[in-house]
Amino acid sequence: MNAVVAEARQWLGTPYVHQASVRGAGCDCLGLVRGIWRALHGAEPQVMPRYTPDWDEPQGAEVLWAAARRHLRPVDDQVMAPGQVLLFRMREDAVAKHLGVVAAVGAHPRFIHAYTRHGVLESPLSDPWVRRIAARFEFERG
Repeated sequence: MNAVVAEARQWLGTPYVHQASVRGAGCDCLGLVRGIWRALHGAEPQVMPRYTPDWDEPQGAEVLWAAARRHLRPVDDQVMAPGQVLLFRMREDAVAKHLGVVAAVGAHPRFIHAYTRHGVLESPLSDPWVRRIAARFEFERG
């Protein structure tokens, strides 16, 4: 099994807590990706600034996308594969502000994400979710 997926599955059931990143205690979607980073690479590449749930929507700033480009490798030109990080735009006119990890591809694609009021779960990567994908990345191999 892919190491990223294996680590993400360790977080299943973690409650949703905005700005947190503690497996079993609480995290948000970014906290999940941060926790996977720590498991694979050790220390996080930057100190995480405070952020609001609206992710700079009023300003239209793509803060999360810019951070993903700094610390992850874009793979938009590759076939979707387990372990890739998905960046979602929840509305067509909004900034991209949700993250998940591809857990399975093929006939029944799935992804793992921390979702408000649900915590970390593995969900079908259904057409409505696929349409929201703004970019795909992968962790650098270390």
